[in-house]
Amino acid sequence: MLKCYLVTLFLFLSFSSFALETDSISRKSIEIPRISEAPKIDGVLDDIAWQNAPIATDFVERNPNNGRPIPDSLSTEVKVIYDDLGVYFGAKMKDPEPDKISKELTERDNIAADDFFFILLNGYNDRQQSMQFIVTAAGVQYDAKMTNGREDNSWDAVWYSEVKINDDGWVAEIFIPYFILRFPKKQVQEWGLNMEREVFRTRTRYSWNHVDNQKGAYSLYDGEIHGIENIKTPTRLSFQPYISAYANNYDGNTNFNFNGGLDLKYGISDAFTLDMVLIPDFGQARFDNNVLNLSAFEVQFAEQRAFFNEGTELFSKGDMFYSRRIGGRPSSSPTINEGEEIAFQPNAVELINATKVSGRTESGLGIGFFNAVTNEAFAQIRNVETGEIRTEMVEPYTNYNVTVLDQRFGDNSSFSFVNTNVSRLGNYRDANATGLYVSHTNKANTWNYSASTEGSWRFLKEETIFGTEVQAGISKISGEHRLEGRLDLRTLDYNINDLGFSTNTNYVRYMGYYGYRYLQPKGNLNNMFLNFNLNHFRRLDPDLFSNFTFNFNSSFTTKDFFSYGGGVEVTPFGTNDIYEPRVNGRHVQFPGYHDQWIWMNTDFRKKLAFEGFIDWYKFFEEGRSNIFLSLNPRYRFSNKFNLRYGLLYNPSYKEQGFVDTDGDDIIFGQRDRLTIENSIGGDYIFNNKISLNLTFRHYYSGAMYSKLYSLEQNGELTEEPERENIYDVTFNTWNLDLKFAWWFAPGSQITILYRNALDSYLQQGGQAFDENFDYLFNQPQLNSFSVRLSYFLDYNRIRNAFSNRNMNRAKPGKMTAGL
Repeated sequence: MLKCYLVTLFLFLSFSSFALETDSISRKSIEIPRISEAPKIDGVLDDIAWQNAPIATDFVERNPNNGRPIPDSLSTEVKVIYDDLGVYFGAKMKDPEPDKISKELTERDNIAADDFFFILLNGYNDRQQSMQFIVTAAGVQYDAKMTNGREDNSWDAVWYSEVKINDDGWVAEIFIPYFILRFPKKQVQEWGLNMEREVFRTRTRYSWNHVDNQKGAYSLYDGEIHGIENIKTPTRLSFQPYISAYANNYDGNTNFNFNGGLDLKYGISDAFTLDMVLIPDFGQARFDNNVLNLSAFEVQFAEQRAFFNEGTELFSKGDMFYSRRIGGRPSSSPTINEGEEIAFQPNAVELINATKVSGRTESGLGIGFFNAVTNEAFAQIRNVETGEIRTEMVEPYTNYNVTVLDQRFGDNSSFSFVNTNVSRLGNYRDANATGLYVSHTNKANTWNYSASTEGSWRFLKEETIFGTEVQAGISKISGEHRLEGRLDLRTLDYNINDLGFSTNTNYVRYMGYYGYRYLQPKGNLNNMFLNFNLNHFRRLDPDLFSNFTFNFNSSFTTKDFFSYGGGVEVTPFGTNDIYEPRVNGRHVQFPGYHDQWIWMNTDFRKKLAFEGFIDWYKFFEEGRSNIFLSLNPRYRFSNKFNLRYGLLYNPSYKEQGFVDTDGDDIIFGQRDRLTIENSIGGDYIFNNKISLNLTFRHYYSGAMYSKLYSLEQNGELTEEPERENIYDVTFNTWNLDLKFAWWFAPGSQITILYRNALDSYLQQGGQAFDENFDYLFNQPQLNSFSVRLSYFLDYNRIRNAFSNRNMNRAKPGKMTAGL
């Protein structure tokens, strides 16, 4: 059976390799001069350096009316110059109503109700990856890496900007140092460049080089910047030492911790950078949104640690690297003998250090290497009768590494190799996974063809387990009508979970997609998107029908920027679920359903804005349904202060799922489940460097079982009325973070955090609201107060400071004259 699917994949790929077309994207260019004296970055373009600078102008509307020239009333002119340290931009943006320029204050790397100016720089001019720099009219900086139109805003850099609002509009003055950019080592540079301006009150965006929304990714439409020659890039070496202090009170016990460490960045060459974290400290990372998980798979959490988020675009190739594995739960559990119980089980492993090396050669070859080492972890087991404690190792010293090779070709194509490896010291499980990926877009940027294969190896004490995944697809990526076809499969033993994240295995999926979109506003609509999807799932070995779904989605935005949409999904033939029984080779029959949903977002230009949706699953079984209701209002009191509220209400009736095993029997239960989540967020932003933030979340989920079943070999459920119900459950989690942050110098920050957290797990359901909260607040609470100071040190600034000091000492009377 597997061989048949592989042959089908080969024929599918062969079909997609037809002739390529030619491309004719119009590209603007600007020739910029070298200056001898740098301008002062103050938002006023009156320095000598700007006097004869060339001007980039004639911006073109990108959204909503793609291709329309910018009106004279919003005329935008950008001057560009360079010196031995970096590139300077001076943007004058006219506005006939300067008092209406939107300038809401936010934290760094956030944009809200803001006009902004946007720069994309691509040092390799390969139209695939750019570095993005945005400054809002409120002076807030935002930076990111953009790869083929996909944005990674975890990347943070140190650059300089100031803005000024005047009678004619506003001005942005920006300095981007070479040491944060990547470009080839050659005498004459030729970079990709595009710039944009957003006018928030009309939700209109204008770009310097026209971006055609009919086809291709945004990065394809770079213009070019010429004239940069004979630059000597400074040593790219920076340090970020930190110190932190924690006072934690839990269950009446208080302890104090003091930490210190260092992050290091070093430019190995113009193209490659080394990142290291020595003695890491992630104590102020945002809390996880924990849930009551009754499914067959673990919950995937977002990475909250800055080091693992920043600059990971290479390591995200193929989605084989899930950084939460590093420093996560131990890979094994202790052995519990008769008369023993677990006294302590670590839920995280200590990270000793981590290193990243990444960059791209002039030929377009991206190379990434990641390595991390974690410490041993031990569980404590107590003898119930004697109270004696013994320890058992549940995680040895472990080394994690990821290697990535990514060769770009053409304007928007790549071939990639990814390998992940986990090596545990001693007689513990090791793992390896390897993936090959190819994505090819034709020269006209109208069709994309993709294929990939992955293999996973798990090295156990007695055996090696191998699994594989194969995917292939073809998609039309241009025009109003879009198409996609895809085929993918995974074998039963595919498992990348030692350093990746995977769930479903042993399946083959056939997928078809058709989409229609407005490319220009029509009538009362700014845009419209419609899409239709078909998915057919089968168990791979042995072959078994699993599921067939039809899905329709819609999205509309009016001229008043009111957005709404909805859709429907149907599984007309029911589902043979091969995962819920938690035993290979077994399946359970679930009825089909129809799912319908609607959503709406009001105009976010208004002080009061609202998001909401309702989603209703109705199964083809009497009384069985599932409802999701979400309400998210927000109010902007001023440009400094805003509040947000979120409500998720999710009742599920006559839900069926796995609960236990009894010998060879697999026990299922019918349950009514209610989940309610409340969240509150608020920001008070004093200025573009100082902020106060509140984040609160309370999550409740309870399940009450009304029937218990035994799962038959044919997938049917047989009721067992005599079996005792011991499976009711109630789970609560409560988190509150209050954070004060001050960016007191470029790249340097003081953070003060108060955190309150508690949770409860009770083998009981159906509690009244007040009883539930009484039980929750009788659990041990964590109250934590922490302070963290980090300071950015640039080697070049340190060297120049010492050079200037030595020069001053060499000149008699200099200090006296200065006084």
